[in-house]
Amino acid sequence: MVRQNDLKNKNELTWVSWNNNVQHGYTHHHTIKKETELTNIIRHTSGKVRVYGSKQSSADIAAGTDSLIDMRRYDQIISVDDFKKQITVQSGITLKTLITTIQSRGWSLPCLPDIDTVTLGGALSTGTHGTGRDGKLLSEYMVSCRMVMADGSVRKIQKGEELMDAARVSLGLLGIFSEITLQCEPVYTLHLKEQPMHDDQWLAEYDDLLENNDFTRILWMPHTDHGYVILGNKIDPDTPVKHNPGPDYLKHRRAVSRMLYKYTTKFPFLTTIANKIIYKLFFTSKKESKGTLYDATVTKSRSGTLELAEWTIAKSRFDACFRELKAALDNKNNAAYVHIPMDIRFVKEDNSWLSYAYGEDCVTVGCVTRDASSADDYKAFEVVEEIFLKHGGRPHWGKRFEAKDAELSKLYPKWEDFKSLRAELDPEGKFLNPYLTELLDVKKVAKNKNRAA
Repeated sequence: MVRQNDLKNKNELTWVSWNNNVQHGYTHHHTIKKETELTNIIRHTSGKVRVYGSKQSSADIAAGTDSLIDMRRYDQIISVDDFKKQITVQSGITLKTLITTIQSRGWSLPCLPDIDTVTLGGALSTGTHGTGRDGKLLSEYMVSCRMVMADGSVRKIQKGEELMDAARVSLGLLGIFSEITLQCEPVYTLHLKEQPMHDDQWLAEYDDLLENNDFTRILWMPHTDHGYVILGNKIDPDTPVKHNPGPDYLKHRRAVSRMLYKYTTKFPFLTTIANKIIYKLFFTSKKESKGTLYDATVTKSRSGTLELAEWTIAKSRFDACFRELKAALDNKNNAAYVHIPMDIRFVKEDNSWLSYAYGEDCVTVGCVTRDASSADDYKAFEVVEEIFLKHGGRPHWGKRFEAKDAELSKLYPKWEDFKSLRAELDPEGKFLNPYLTELLDVKKVAKNKNRAA
């Protein structure tokens, strides 16, 4: 069932996510280009308000309030500091515009997500991340920001302040990112090698692969006993590399996948056959290339809509969690069939309160259905979540999951601190929507306060 609210009255318009799976009515809509416009809207809106950008979140975080603010035209470059290699931008800028701009200056952000179509503010707020030996959340490169608070005031937050650790990944609940300053590094070239590996091999070797390569990513293919391992190392840009993109027909992978998975909606067990076909056709070739991190590893467009979940597990617990996951998905008595691929990435520990990597290095595992319209009936989401919660896994804030306050309070050491800070900074709940209210169990917090009084 599509997750949508009942429209309250005939005057409402409808906000729709990119894959049509989240729909909400609203009555007031604002498009901004200046910070003063953003502060005035926040200051003079008496009810609740949420901001949105690319609408690509699978979690219900971007709408659900009567007032909405479209950030997509709030996308300008404010300033560039060539000496410090820092760039300050408005939060509605897309990663594509941001990264191409800094790359043209000979700079890079050393850890990039899989796609570049999302806005920077949304990417930071939900914990978007890269992968590799020194993999980090994108928000770890934020050295300062201007945040519009619930009363319409603007607060500047600097790296090193405790509030920065809370704000980096905050779901738009502490305030709204306005201007963001990022620390860049010199651009570099990667020599990439890609090849299939049996599950037994990559599972035994991934720790060494991670240690001995600058970039490591594994596209795991459930129901095939294989993963596709992508390794990269920094080289001089003039170093010759034998370019091998693989057979020309590899460009048809997405089209073939859509065609095959179309039949698995009605007959989920056919997924095992589809996966084996896709693996044999598109993931058995060895490939070799070179390029910048952005040019060589980031997807520049989506060929169709998806529904995504992603779970993170402490690296020390990954082996046990993965083996249980693989056994569950391969069990013939289990109706959970997973589309290719399950994206495995690696992130270093940090101090951001709601980061998946808070306090410990972690491994992230994605779960995707290529048929977004049937996502509510996709059994794999349920099975994957159950196993990761059992092993202490944490969900990606911008993707699909069912866990709420009771479970999350056990997974995030700073969960209660974050809730208290949110209540302090936004006592009226201006930035809450129904989904986030339930996620944080805000009613329970209010009851507890009344009881204490």
